[in-house]
Amino acid sequence: MKITLDTKFVGSFGPVTLRDAVEQLRAQDLACTVRADVVDQKVGVFSDCVDRGFTPLRSEIMAAYYVAERDAAAEAFESGLITREEMDGKQAALARRLLI
Repeated sequence: MKITLDTKFVGSFGPVTLRDAVEQLRAQDLACTVRADVVDQKVGVFSDCVDRGFTPLRSEIMAAYYVAERDAAAEAFESGLITREEMDGKQAALARRLLI
């Protein structure tokens, strides 16, 4: 399936196209800002996955998963839910799974 701006999906207020969703965000002046280091890390994972022969879509999914899991571990540490050693262990395991 090719995804275009006219692709419909179910939003929080019912069916909507991507075009409509973008327009609604623009009307509310909502922007997504991501730190440059996060983008660099995600691009690095994506590139590694492509170099290893994964499709671009699978590489994007793996890169997004890596960033989300890494950030979740960091947030759990900052909230006091896990120790620094646990966070480092989770992030090392994640890197072994995706980066090696």
